[in-house]
Amino acid sequence: MASMSSPSTLPSGTKTAAEIIRSVAVTQAVNGICYAAAGETAINSSDLERMVGTVPATMAAALARKAYYFVPLTVSENDETIISERYDVALSDRAICHRNLTLGDSECVFISTRLMDDKFSVAFEFFINIGHAFVDQAGVSAAFSSLAMRQVEAGVKGETSLDAHDFRRQAFVKSTENGANLRVADEKANTNYLDAAFADSLAIYMLSLYLDVDYWDLREREYPLLAPNALAERLRLVQELFPPNPGYEFAIYYRRRT
Repeated sequence: MASMSSPSTLPSGTKTAAEIIRSVAVTQAVNGICYAAAGETAINSSDLERMVGTVPATMAAALARKAYYFVPLTVSENDETIISERYDVALSDRAICHRNLTLGDSECVFISTRLMDDKFSVAFEFFINIGHAFVDQAGVSAAFSSLAMRQVEAGVKGETSLDAHDFRRQAFVKSTENGANLRVADEKANTNYLDAAFADSLAIYMLSLYLDVDYWDLREREYPLLAPNALAERLRLVQELFPPNPGYEFAIYYRRRT
């Protein structure tokens, strides 16, 4: 495979990430999040503005040194980040969902909008990035940690992501004193579990502010979803910690599956 590190060898319709950063104006949303769109993203400006504006201002304050770029395709080759300004079948095979690029004390996050089929998927990718970035900067709420640990100890089934599922399995084992109880066997895995579970809950909360979400649309083959009542507990706590911005509402509705 030929190197794409030199601008002169880039396929038609592509630019380096550095070129995109230099040429595209960044907008700062009311909540403080910086973002930009480049190329044929298939997301209209009003949808993008509302999606970025979903991030609670109390969370956005921890992300002051980041900018989010919504682009059709992001390709990482030979330590170079390449951006396709339109959908390209050949490049889509090598494209990645997102790519973080550090510049000095700032970070640019490129999100590939054309790898995903709908607004739901693009938004969830963005909110997952926001959730993990927030946890990296601010850590996990003590109240959330307590709630998640109580749920684990109560034997609540399932989790909110494959990472959370795997870290939870690594972190806890049945107590030798009482087989009905669990104890932490791996402190690092426990920390990683709480980080992942909190980031997941933040992302699902923001997704529900932006769109009407059917929880079962989040299901994956690799792990069982967290029980709905347990997720509702986590989301209500997240709402208390990070109230919605003006113009956004949070509500949980239950319905019987058919």
